[in-house]
Amino acid sequence: MMQHLLQQTTSSLSTHDSSDPIHDCPASVLSLLPSHPDPLIALAHSKLHTFPFDSVPTCWRRLYTDASIAKAVALIANGLADLRGCDDASRVESQKRKRSPDADTRPGRSGMSGGHHWVDHAVKVLDMAAIMAGAVGRVDMIDGLLSALQSYLDDTAPSLLKRQRLQKKWDAFPVAQHKEGPSVQYPIQSVIAPSMQAFETHMKTAQPLAIKDALTHWPAMHERPWSSPAYLLGKTLGGRRLIPVEVGRAYTDANWGQTIITFKEFLDRYMMSNIADPSKLGYLAQHDLFAQIPSLRSDIAIPDYCYTLPPPLKHPSSNGEGKPPPPQLDEPLLNAWFGPAGTVSPLHTDPYHNILCQAVGKKYIRLYSPDQTDKLYPKGVENGGVDMSNTSEVDAEAASEQVDADYPLFRQAEYVETILAEGECLYIPVGWWHYVRSLSVSFSVSFWWN
Repeated sequence: MMQHLLQQTTSSLSTHDSSDPIHDCPASVLSLLPSHPDPLIALAHSKLHTFPFDSVPTCWRRLYTDASIAKAVALIANGLADLRGCDDASRVESQKRKRSPDADTRPGRSGMSGGHHWVDHAVKVLDMAAIMAGAVGRVDMIDGLLSALQSYLDDTAPSLLKRQRLQKKWDAFPVAQHKEGPSVQYPIQSVIAPSMQAFETHMKTAQPLAIKDALTHWPAMHERPWSSPAYLLGKTLGGRRLIPVEVGRAYTDANWGQTIITFKEFLDRYMMSNIADPSKLGYLAQHDLFAQIPSLRSDIAIPDYCYTLPPPLKHPSSNGEGKPPPPQLDEPLLNAWFGPAGTVSPLHTDPYHNILCQAVGKKYIRLYSPDQTDKLYPKGVENGGVDMSNTSEVDAEAASEQVDADYPLFRQAEYVETILAEGECLYIPVGWWHYVRSLSVSFSVSFWWN
């Protein structure tokens, strides 16, 4: 099955539809596919960093993707061939030992033990194509190769996956991660799973709403638990999948940065230990994890509320002064938010209505109406021309003296707040400012819609 998939993939890489944007790359470059992928990956990588991501010509993203797939196919084919060679050599050695009375009776190595580094490499190459180039035009092809690798490991290396499941380290996230939240003084209205009609009626108030008992049907809450590190490792090829991670307490901090690491490294480094220094925290934030790993997508469901029709905006500032409205969405946009206690999303606004669903842990959330914007000190256009006007200059939980001195109107701004617990959702109307801090290991999913 694997061999057939590799042959099929190689054949697909050798033929491109006449309308394929990859034809905008020089013909001399395309002639190297799929036999010399490495220099093509390097060339496309340099082009990806020449332009802002949204302005990168599609041909270079296509080239990066196809060259990466070609490299992964070669890695898989060579890895399987090496293992077959090891197995053949092992059988010959075994026969020799049987014929020799003085031979060591221990079984020979088949190459399976520790012999899957090529899988690590192939997964890395494929994930980089998805993260760096968006896997343009090849999402299904990459998913097919990764699914085949998952099946291969399940069949040929079950002992490693079983050991991960049995190790107590991976039973649950550490309780030591839990932190106390602030006392809630101005609570957000809370209801138990309202009907669609009741929710639509509430939306006309343009007020946030905490929703309880809305996720009881999610497999992620029960039979396929996201609260289990072992389960998450199993869904990420034993933790081999790559993910983009933000490093630091919040993206507004001076020492904030980004990196790409394996899922297992992320768990080991940031989720399974108590990190005292906030600047060392790691956060998988606003990432479309479910497009990258579709098997996790089946553990959740889009809330029905996302298919309601929002009323017209009540506040002109909800979309930002002078900004065009965001594009209409055919389907809700899903993003994952996964990190340890102490990670922060600074005070900011989003261009869409949002339902934030809490699958694991707790978060403290504070919200300000758009009519409080003048007291929240929005940022402007920063160095490099990045528009940060949807983010406040104020650290919402900073010491009063510091905030009062630098931002004297901030304390006058009215807000509501909640501690969003596991299994609960929060409706955030478009344009509402919100500040979020994790109180424990936390896994949330946001659903944007308009």
